[in-house]
Amino acid sequence: MSDGKNNELLERLRSQSGLGFGGGVGIEYVDITPDKVVVSVEVGPHLHQPHGIVHGGVYCAIAEQVASVAGAVWLGGEGRVVGVNNSTDFLRAVTEGTLTATGTPIHRGRSQQLWRVEITDDSGRLAAVGQVRLANLQDPAAREG
Repeated sequence: MSDGKNNELLERLRSQSGLGFGGGVGIEYVDITPDKVVVSVEVGPHLHQPHGIVHGGVYCAIAEQVASVAGAVWLGGEGRVVGVNNSTDFLRAVTEGTLTATGTPIHRGRSQQLWRVEITDDSGRLAAVGQVRLANLQDPAAREG
């Protein structure tokens, strides 16, 4: 994907900030390329579980969002992607600050992709690591052509 299209997608995603599930979590897009997606999330009480730390589901949601956007950017106009597996390990409790998530590809093939998403705290320490498998779905219009 060209830099112009990357910038266009980044601006489109930023304009939709606050919408959908990712918006509810507070995902802000920092960088989007076919080989890497970086987002940040401000931690607040709305993301805490009863013990005052970030809920594990938040890490899973961030991993899913990052991998899905990254996979879609890489796939381009060839179709769309859907998550079929998300395995996220929680490594460090976070109570405040900013989480940064970086997604990079492990495997990208014709029918599926596998992405690793590392989520760090303000000090750059790993808070969670996710692995998300995506299915590449062919665009129905492409099948007709």
